[in-house]
Amino acid sequence: MLAPNKAHQILPLPPQKQPCLPPNLLRRHLVTSTTALTISFNFNVSFTSISESVATARGLFQMPPPRLSNRYFMVRAGESEFESMGVINTNPVAKTSVDNGLSQRGKKQSIRAAFDLKEMGACDKSCWIWPAITQRAYQTAEIIAAVNAVPRSYIVPEYSFLDARGLGAYEGKNLESVSEIYASDAISRNTKPPPIDDGTPNESVADVFVRVTQLMSILETQYSGDTVVIVSPDSDNLTILQAGLIGLDLRRHRELSFAPGEVRFVDTNDIPIYKQPPSAVYKCFNPPICN
Repeated sequence: MLAPNKAHQILPLPPQKQPCLPPNLLRRHLVTSTTALTISFNFNVSFTSISESVATARGLFQMPPPRLSNRYFMVRAGESEFESMGVINTNPVAKTSVDNGLSQRGKKQSIRAAFDLKEMGACDKSCWIWPAITQRAYQTAEIIAAVNAVPRSYIVPEYSFLDARGLGAYEGKNLESVSEIYASDAISRNTKPPPIDDGTPNESVADVFVRVTQLMSILETQYSGDTVVIVSPDSDNLTILQAGLIGLDLRRHRELSFAPGEVRFVDTNDIPIYKQPPSAVYKCFNPPICN
């Protein structure tokens, strides 16, 4: 019989001896345990962050944007040697050639653009300069950096999203013939110039819109609270980008045409107030049957 003061005492169980597993089973046991822990953790995470509106997620850029995280200035590069001769040249193979560099008039236009940016205070508190790798755009960026005391390390060349719009079979023709392309643009944003087999792309307005939207997605993800100067070799990249930002019908992008060396500040007051699409507001509690 137990002593009265020990009648209800619970004795501790002896420690259980862990089985000794072979190395291969031990690894499997550890992996299984880790996976189970991860799954358990993931299911316990609050779903508030998952249900966060897509519109507020940085990097998922849409046009027109609900907000911009940075200040933007858009610059068309000065006139190129090809443009001074009145010749269309949009083949990306030649984008770094000397003939795609600035003409004498183009250099003056780029200097004027650099001083316009200085007068606008674009780089007073530092700025990032994003030019196309196309010769005239990069040379314009170097002039902008020199005038505004921007270190060369702040010039970030863009290798594809800012290429001049590919005009297909119009390659090598007179610059005046682009009016035919813009006439087609006004009818449909999906109309492409006729193709050619020399490697020159034939891009519609919609094609360029995809490129410049991808560019903005990168910039809005990579920077926050910064100033970015976008330098394009042609007008179409910038007009289509600006049309997207302000919610203008892309078929009317030509109305926003940039002259060589022209500078524009992206004014957020021009961007329409964001409205959630119906899909973000409407709730269906019994999918796929939704009344």
